Amino acid sequence: MNCQTSRRSGGRAARRASRAAPIPAAARPVRPGMPGGQLKPLSDEGVLRIHRAALQALEEIGLADAPDSGIEIMTGVGAVLGDDGRLRYPRALVEDMVDMAAKSITLFGRDPDHNLELSGSRVHYGTAGAAISVVDVEGRSYRNPTVRDLHDAACIANSLENIHFLQRPMVCREIEDSRELDLNTIYACCSGTTKHVGTSFTEAAFVPDGLELLHMIAGSESSWRDRPFVSNSNCFVVPPMKFATEACQVMEECIRGGMPVLLLSAGMAGATAPSTVAGAIVQAVAECLAGIVYVNAIKPGHPAIFGTWPFGLDLRTGALTAGSGEQALLTAGCSQMHRHYGIPGGAAAGIADAKLPDMQAGWEQMCSNVMAGLSGVNMIYEAAGMHASLLGFCHESLILGDDIIGQALRCVRGIEVDDETLAIDQIRTVCLGGDGHYLGTDQTLERIQSDHVYPTMGDRTSPKEWDERGKVDLILRATARKEAILSTPSPARFNPILDREIRARFPIRLTF
Repeated sequence: MNCQTSRRSGGRAARRASRAAPIPAAARPVRPGMPGGQLKPLSDEGVLRIHRAALQALEEIGLADAPDSGIEIMTGVGAVLGDDGRLRYPRALVEDMVDMAAKSITLFGRDPDHNLELSGSRVHYGTAGAAISVVDVEGRSYRNPTVRDLHDAACIANSLENIHFLQRPMVCREIEDSRELDLNTIYACCSGTTKHVGTSFTEAAFVPDGLELLHMIAGSESSWRDRPFVSNSNCFVVPPMKFATEACQVMEECIRGGMPVLLLSAGMAGATAPSTVAGAIVQAVAECLAGIVYVNAIKPGHPAIFGTWPFGLDLRTGALTAGSGEQALLTAGCSQMHRHYGIPGGAAAGIADAKLPDMQAGWEQMCSNVMAGLSGVNMIYEAAGMHASLLGFCHESLILGDDIIGQALRCVRGIEVDDETLAIDQIRTVCLGGDGHYLGTDQTLERIQSDHVYPTMGDRTSPKEWDERGKVDLILRATARKEAILSTPSPARFNPILDREIRARFPIRLTF
């Protein structure tokens, strides 16, 4: 009996050691870029009707307020400027530009292991937003974000397996000068993560300095152009159906500088977009199609993400409902439109209307993250950390969101059906003379890591064990992990010589 007990104990210890070892990337149960697309809330006929309605809106209504440069660019390829100042788009022009648009995009990381391949229904999750507050979970309060907070978010994202990219999630509100804000945002993000970064520019005049900073980080302009590891998140439209003049000028400069762009249309259903889910999708698609014309008229095939981000609205109060079922449907429906055009697309999910990382936040974040992944959105923005309907960002919630996204990705992976997974041989062996359970079968042990996603922060212990461990809750565990991550410098930190050169050239506020 003692020998048998010893053998079982040794086997268990070996299995625990095996599980504790890092899993090779190819063997992980979930990975960046897994194909989604299983969920289709729109019928095929519904997709076609939205497409036709978007073309009709572009041809008959058009968009106002394009900058003079944009008017020249787009009329040069066939857009029509009306007496009312609106640009209208013949259907044939839109279709030609969709054909010309990039259908496969690589968003580079500074570390090539973090490159993102955008095509088809390949799914990636990351951060985004322009939160004006940081959530202080200990004080249950909100405060102004600093450049240190942004850098910390980048460092945390760099260490999380299921956060595939970092788009600036908050605004550094202690920096009042807009040029300094743009430059410090790039510095804080890129010195915190080697994953792909997304950022914005306040004015077109600030883009050259931003590009110069990126050239320094890359080593040269040619190295930057070969592997642009930062993209421009560009709200090029002000819904409904108007161009954002200054943002368009920024976009033009970014395209000329070799920077990928996210064409972001963010109407609010019932306020700046139709209140119906289908109508909000129509307007977002029309606006982004105008953006596709714009981009490809400047540079055919330039990497541009079809960023339909319509948001839900509580029609009783006017509050944003980013954590609602309607938001999940808006995002999933937009995903089908991305695939209809064959253009890499992005949309918003994982946002909580809840003010703190609590049960409400959990259901809100999981609902839209799962639906976005299942629908095959290429770039799922704002997937972790966002609270208060985009007003607040929480570092602890970013860490907890990594677990949520892991489970969402497991749903995206789906169910593999083959001779091995059907398990008839296992059933036969276990039931006909076996132990009557599958706990120790070779197949169970072999697939324990490759088939199952285990939460890093989530607690699956018994109440007794939970009690013995001090009843530590999720928020305290997330805070402890945050402090552990931030206790060591990020591997993305620039070498001292480069850092001194950057600081000599630009007014960098972040100190180490």
